[in-house]
Amino acid sequence: MFVYLWGYLYRNFFRFWLKWILRQITRKCELQRICEGSKKGAQRTLKIEHSLDSSKSKVFKDAVRTGEDEVEKCIAVIIKEKKINIQKDTGFKAKLQVCLLQISGYKKLYLDVENLRKLPYESENEEHEELLIKLWNLLMPHENLKARITKQWCEIGFQGDDPKTDFRGMGMLGLVNLVYFSQHFTGEARQILSRSNHPKLGYSYAIVGINLTEMAYSLLKSGALKSHFYNLVPGLPQLEHFHQFYCYLAYEFDKFWFEEEPESIMHFNQYREKFHEKVKGLLLDNNVVLTLQNIKKPQAPL
Repeated sequence: MFVYLWGYLYRNFFRFWLKWILRQITRKCELQRICEGSKKGAQRTLKIEHSLDSSKSKVFKDAVRTGEDEVEKCIAVIIKEKKINIQKDTGFKAKLQVCLLQISGYKKLYLDVENLRKLPYESENEEHEELLIKLWNLLMPHENLKARITKQWCEIGFQGDDPKTDFRGMGMLGLVNLVYFSQHFTGEARQILSRSNHPKLGYSYAIVGINLTEMAYSLLKSGALKSHFYNLVPGLPQLEHFHQFYCYLAYEFDKFWFEEEPESIMHFNQYREKFHEKVKGLLLDNNVVLTLQNIKKPQAPL
């Protein structure tokens, strides 16, 4: 009750007067103080996002929901409303622009990822089929598929004769993630596929990969990936940046799995959740960037 009361009083009374006092002292509005005093990336953009979203003004609240093509207009409105002298504060406009582009870019990225997730795999679609065959060729370059529907798919971790059924939850997003990792980190993907066939600690490579797509998607949807993307991309994040984060998950989960040494694959959900919590903990750091750069490669299990 006390926490709720304090939050209410702060939002509706103390915050207003604190901002007013600081403006009288510094002769700068809150947005200017953030841009001047915060490190670029997540530290600055998250504060700008919170400041705008906490405002009682509809104009400022709408700023965090604006599209890329409206950012310039939005900045002009903010400068006018706050009576900011951009001749004196020469860096403000450029810094605010980067923040608003990152904010709008994150929202657009989520929509792009969501659209790909909603796109079902269709065996009648030639592009879908070609992408699936590409995954096989990347992972199994020395073995030809005997047929489109075959038990061979189980060799790379699908559940049955036709991988189509395994993409129901994540749609084409699951397949695109698997192909991206295999194409851009081919050596690592093949090594992890080999490790996934371990007689005691093995797991279904493709199925786990699709499961990690769901994890990456849920982190994006919840906003947990904001710090990562705001630090990684000084502008608009693209689908490729999401795929790169998936690669990080695929690589790190394999290391995590063998370090934990589960009793059997039957405990997968338990360890998946443990790994999920570990990643969410890392993402709480405003300086976080989770990529495959400078990561020590896992050793083949004994």
